[in-house]
Amino acid sequence: MYPPSHSSFCPCDFPQRKAVSAMAWENHSVLMEFVLLAYPSCPELRVLSFLAVSLLYMLILTGNVLIVASIHTEARLHTPMYYFLGSLAGVEVCYTAVVVPHILASILQSEKTISLLGCATQMVFFIGLGSADCFLLATMAYDRYVAICHPLQYPVIMTLTLCVSLIVASVVIGLFLSLQLVAFIFSLPFCPARGIKHFFCDVPPVMHLVCAHSHIHEHSVLVAATLAITVPFFLIATSYAFIVAAVLKIHSATGRRRAFSTCSSHLTVVLLQYGCCAFVYLRPNSSYYPKQDQFISLVYTLGTPLLNSLIYTLRNSEMKGAIGRVLTRNCLSQNSQDRGGCNLSAM
Repeated sequence: MYPPSHSSFCPCDFPQRKAVSAMAWENHSVLMEFVLLAYPSCPELRVLSFLAVSLLYMLILTGNVLIVASIHTEARLHTPMYYFLGSLAGVEVCYTAVVVPHILASILQSEKTISLLGCATQMVFFIGLGSADCFLLATMAYDRYVAICHPLQYPVIMTLTLCVSLIVASVVIGLFLSLQLVAFIFSLPFCPARGIKHFFCDVPPVMHLVCAHSHIHEHSVLVAATLAITVPFFLIATSYAFIVAAVLKIHSATGRRRAFSTCSSHLTVVLLQYGCCAFVYLRPNSSYYPKQDQFISLVYTLGTPLLNSLIYTLRNSEMKGAIGRVLTRNCLSQNSQDRGGCNLSAM
């Protein structure tokens, strides 16, 4: 509906025009939401899905919170490597909190909808924190490079100020790239069909609803994904190229084994994280397959944060010892409080 010209405007028509405008906005607001189509309709499957996702989410929270608490309370873990690990665990907690509670709520609801603003907000933080994850893995690779290739200069280079700056920069750059990408996607026209064949708002299923398909739009998304995924991976690969060259110069087999063991956990997480991200985001929109992407999305939304915490705890003796001491202290303090309460009640 086009605005009236000045010659056809009549003051007596104002109430009628106001009512028409209100109806137009009301109809527009109805379309300002998406329907999530990936959830099972069978009640038994919904219950099983809710229990499985709840269990995985509790394990993710428990593992990553224990890592953060152990690094915070154990003085011997106050080193750059563990500062980065604690920050990675904190980002993982926030990363899953963006989508998993909404997934659990959607499983139980009959109408699985999300507003346009809610979808954009969810995508900003999901992509932003996922990108921050990638940049943090790159900073951890740089930390390992300095520790192995320049061990004598390590305390001078990896200061607390530099660690905090790298952590903050990883989060800020990730959120900035995500904000630019999401603002671009939601500026495009969407088709009338608002069904997203996914569990939450992610880039490939939302881009599949855009009516104005063109190579420019697709390349813009690929550029943003390249900056968030390929650039950190290139930095990681470069760091490990120098690390391997330095380790091969070590004459002692025990020394080489010790140097590689400090990097094995990080390399495992890198391959897991970047393998999933590259498969989902670094490909043309024409190769989008809903069922396949739904499975992969569950892997990097639930599987990767859970495996990250397990890998860094099970393969790190210092981390296992710190978590054991934290749990032991909590159990002892809880038992002492219970005994104290019993003694007070007996008096």
